[in-house]
Amino acid sequence: MTVEIKSVKLEVPEGINLILGQAHFIKTTEDIYEALVGSVPNAKFGFAFCESSGQRLVRHEGTDPELRKLASERILEIGAGHSFLILLRDIYPINVLNAIKNVPEVCTIYCATANPVQVIIAETDQGRGIIGVVDGFPPKGIEQEKEISERRSFLRSIGYKLSSSS
Repeated sequence: MTVEIKSVKLEVPEGINLILGQAHFIKTTEDIYEALVGSVPNAKFGFAFCESSGQRLVRHEGTDPELRKLASERILEIGAGHSFLILLRDIYPINVLNAIKNVPEVCTIYCATANPVQVIIAETDQGRGIIGVVDGFPPKGIEQEKEISERRSFLRSIGYKLSSSS
């Protein structure tokens, strides 16, 4: 058996967050849809899932037609059995990640990010599998007091931490 290692660049529009993972059953499509709409009212997302047996289609759902189509195209490029991709508009992955992890069919989350992503694929004569991801860029250094203060202020400015006056 030979294994070829490839990378697939996940190209998504600016401002779109993504969650890439692996699940194990066609029911995943409806269950992830329900987890997303149950977590964030009026959620705007597209979801696509690579079915790896039977008809072997890209199954898809979503509330945003553009993201649904884009998720379908991107997961088809990855082409790894039972992998899934969620594209989120105006939602941070942190808002839905636990709900996704709690879907019984979900086996693995590879990344949840707004960064550029490259998916590392192993391809054999049987098919493709995700080995891992490159999420963003390497660090430039270690944060100092100034950056610590900026990080803390940022989290408070977007509502994820209480402000010091609360």
